[in-house]
Amino acid sequence: MSTLYEHRVRTLEGAETTLEPYRGHVLLIVNTASQCVFTRQYEGLEKLYRKYRDRNFSVLAFPCNQFGEQEPGTPDDIAKFCELKYSVSFPVFDKVDVRGEGAHPLFVDLTERARGIFGTRIIKWNFTKFLVDRRGKSVLRFAPITTPAELRDELEVFL
Repeated sequence: MSTLYEHRVRTLEGAETTLEPYRGHVLLIVNTASQCVFTRQYEGLEKLYRKYRDRNFSVLAFPCNQFGEQEPGTPDDIAKFCELKYSVSFPVFDKVDVRGEGAHPLFVDLTERARGIFGTRIIKWNFTKFLVDRRGKSVLRFAPITTPAELRDELEVFL
């Protein structure tokens, strides 16, 4: 796959699409979960999105149930949770696997482009974050413990 924009993804409503609508945007792609110790990061992600969306910045959330089964809900459950608990206005996509044989190709691509500590490709937990430049090429990876507020300086460089 030559660009991240070609990856096929499914919205929470079940529509199949690609990331093409986000071409030219700085992206923060995050694997999320609603019952994780890091779930409160939704609030910080929303703050970043609201602050920078007018500068072609998007947060793209991909719920994942691979880590302690912390995202057991249906797409409708996930949508309601994000809206009611955190007033999420950025795109939230359908649940995906982010590691292993069934890993979504987007996350295979992201982990190949931006490896973790000691060069590992595996995503170890929810709320791993990938910052992608406007060309869809450069990718930086951030650990789950890195809060959205801590990304502001890096984000400013990309914007």
